[in-house]
Amino acid sequence: MSAETAPVKRRTTRSPKIIINADHLAHIEGLAEGARHRNPALSDRLLEEVGRAKIVPAAKMPKNVVSIGSTVTYRDEGTGHEKSATLVYPEDADISKLRISVMTPIGVALLGLAEGAGFYWDTRDNQRRTLTVIRVDQPDTDAENV
Repeated sequence: MSAETAPVKRRTTRSPKIIINADHLAHIEGLAEGARHRNPALSDRLLEEVGRAKIVPAAKMPKNVVSIGSTVTYRDEGTGHEKSATLVYPEDADISKLRISVMTPIGVALLGLAEGAGFYWDTRDNQRRTLTVIRVDQPDTDAENV
């Protein structure tokens, strides 16, 4: 194979792989469709992410992947600051409790990412931020049964 036929730039143009829990799929798609008129750009981005995602049964969902209910620690590559938040549905969102809605730009960006994945998101004031997922913690289901 000559250098002329070797693929180039494949790594830099690829979006990170994402995985979505099949149990959450219908609710997420419904939210995206419901937001189509209020926030078409966000709706389109969420549907685009869902469209390229690998959908897996809940039992096969990797523990290191961000899903609804996951607490994720991420680093802002521009500032070096680390933050943690829990990804939730809009009705459970509460920024004072660090509960971020999946229907926000950062929520859409985080959904389905694995530890170590880098991604960008556009803030509400149109700034592009690059973030890296440092750690993903899943909810402790045993604590609910205590």
